[in-house]
Amino acid sequence: MPEGADGPRKTLLFGHPQGLGVIAATEFWDRISFHGMQSLLVLFMAEQLFRPGRIETIIGFEAFRSAIFTVTGPLSTQALASQIFGLYAGMVYLTPVAGGLVGDRLTGRRAAVTAGALMMAAGHACMVFDQTFLIALLLLILGAGLFRGNLAAQVGALYDGKDRRRAFGFQIYYAMLNAGALIAPLITGTLASRAGWHYGFGFAGLGMLVGVVVYLAGNRTVPPDPPRKPKGERTQLTARERRVVQGVLGLLPVAMLFWVAQTQIWNTYNLWARDHLDLNVSGFQIPVPWMQSVDSFFTAALLPVVLWIWKAQARRGKEPDELGKMALGCFAFAAAVLVLAAAGMHDGGRSRSALGWAIAFHAISNIGYLYFAPTAVALVSRVAPPALNAMLIGLYLTSIFFGSLFAGRIGALYELLPPVQFWLVHAIAAALAGVLLLGLAGTFRRSFGTPASVAIEMEPQSPQFTADCSAGTRRGSRQSGKAG
Repeated sequence: MPEGADGPRKTLLFGHPQGLGVIAATEFWDRISFHGMQSLLVLFMAEQLFRPGRIETIIGFEAFRSAIFTVTGPLSTQALASQIFGLYAGMVYLTPVAGGLVGDRLTGRRAAVTAGALMMAAGHACMVFDQTFLIALLLLILGAGLFRGNLAAQVGALYDGKDRRRAFGFQIYYAMLNAGALIAPLITGTLASRAGWHYGFGFAGLGMLVGVVVYLAGNRTVPPDPPRKPKGERTQLTARERRVVQGVLGLLPVAMLFWVAQTQIWNTYNLWARDHLDLNVSGFQIPVPWMQSVDSFFTAALLPVVLWIWKAQARRGKEPDELGKMALGCFAFAAAVLVLAAAGMHDGGRSRSALGWAIAFHAISNIGYLYFAPTAVALVSRVAPPALNAMLIGLYLTSIFFGSLFAGRIGALYELLPPVQFWLVHAIAAALAGVLLLGLAGTFRRSFGTPASVAIEMEPQSPQFTADCSAGTRRGSRQSGKAG
């Protein structure tokens, strides 16, 4: 065990601190609740909640809708649902920046995680009632900020800085995260289609409550809160560190273009699948939310393949650097979205596209995701000055926030454009991000320094390992998985 280990680290679970099992199980149930609810949200708003007779019952909705229309102009029911989903998804990625600061500076991580989980459980409970819909979204956004801004940090705190088990510990953590993202839409989608929307939301809330119980029951095994940083403590940056900060700021609008296309798959894609995809398989009608589970399946299935490719390229000295991988990821994602556009041009005179088009899209898009998303976070983690590391990673994640906002706004075009043109817009956004990365690669490299190699000795098979490979370091850098 690490030298000077405290109580929570002394109890082992298959060679790892017992707290890892508690944190990973808590994250599993969080993802059950989050992805279960997210897979239903835009469909529920468009098909049920925003219909006459129900929308009027939502507390505060008239003022909320007027505020949105002030910015966007009048929107149809589906366009409004897409815009609100974009706001919600974006805020979920923005609030953890503040939530991490609250945990580090004010309450401590344990208290912040517990408070965040309870707020999300309350938010899911409010989703069961039409009247408290906006209150539910607010509680979920604020709760996610406290919860996610601090839970992943506790994984790293289980291990000493030189402990090589750290990477495998993150593998376990992200495996549970992706397992929750895979399972949740299957359950909530089935409940929503067979029993009713609120049963699906109710299950998501039950999942979060289980997560709260797991975390509180195992609270003694998680790491103690680190010492608070003195207020007003400042660190002078060198000229090179200032260039790094400028480089990260320059990377944000490029990354935002990728996330415009990516986050649309959590948003309007569900409406497209409902309207244009043949979901009947041998007489069984596949619930639309199940397609989100298909996406999570390919994330897990293709990760070992991508890592193998990178290691093989590294052995031959032909592995792309971080910026090269990110550019390839953008082009792969653009190609995947072109598959959705091509689905609208298939022949045969059928009114709906075959399921195989969607399967091909998810397979190709996840290659693009794995090349871009973990690599981008690892790049920022590698180059950021120690005094600003967490802040710059949080700053990078705002690209997901803005990408979600724009994706929600572009979602208004879904009813105005044919599917071919709608998806072409997103393919162009992803491809443009790749072009900008290649065109500005020299500038970014001058800001970030020498790119790193993947050739290190570490257990593969996880998003955390992907990030560490890209960063060329044995230390476990925290990152956001696709599931969030």
